[in-house]
Amino acid sequence: MLEGRAFWEFGAMLAATPWLRRLPRGDGHPVFVFPGMAANDLTTRPLRRFLDRLGYVTQPWGQGFNVGPRHGVLKQCADDVRALADRHGRPVSLIGWSLGGLYARELAKQMPEHTRSVITLGTPFTGHPRATNAWRLFELLSGQKAHDPAVIEALRVPPPVPTTSIYSRTDGIVAWQCSLNEPGPQVENIEVRASHTGMGMNPLALYAVADRLAQAPGVWRPFDPRGARRWFFQTGTPAQRTAAV
Repeated sequence: MLEGRAFWEFGAMLAATPWLRRLPRGDGHPVFVFPGMAANDLTTRPLRRFLDRLGYVTQPWGQGFNVGPRHGVLKQCADDVRALADRHGRPVSLIGWSLGGLYARELAKQMPEHTRSVITLGTPFTGHPRATNAWRLFELLSGQKAHDPAVIEALRVPPPVPTTSIYSRTDGIVAWQCSLNEPGPQVENIEVRASHTGMGMNPLALYAVADRLAQAPGVWRPFDPRGARRWFFQTGTPAQRTAAV
């Protein structure tokens, strides 16, 4: 039922357009965007158009519906990211929504020299895979088992580049605990109020994405929720915030 908010999040994005256009302009670096499970590039179009207007150069993944990492899928993604980096002469930021975020994280581990940063939206990279409401669909579409201890352990390891997980504790598909990075020098978690299917259109999530992409290479700093931002965003993990209090 929580996922019914996606329609209203799209409307909120349209209403917030004047505010979103005031965000810092991008530096023109390339951004590769991965859709979620059972979704295609149409679902990431609002996010890509938003980033294009800010001055980034976005590229959709271009492989139709995302039905899991079947044979050749990740290789094609790696080839496309490498070609995009070569074409622009600089590393690529990778943004992945839900299952697409796993692709972004794993590709960044394989090719850190071609990756500038990673941003995931509602991506379950830790915890038990059946702590989501989509594990049966994943197994049906991909033909793979969701519970593979070796794979799960590998997915927990963050990429060696600045990595941001944007998550929601009111996510109706993915258990939010499965989207939390462990503390580290280049990793962070940003909590927004969003649905899972609407996260790529949610104004707060878009704001966080733009803020993270606007950082210059080599000077990454965690998202700062001070000032007016404290009313809309939370960072770290709930346990860390409790300890700080």
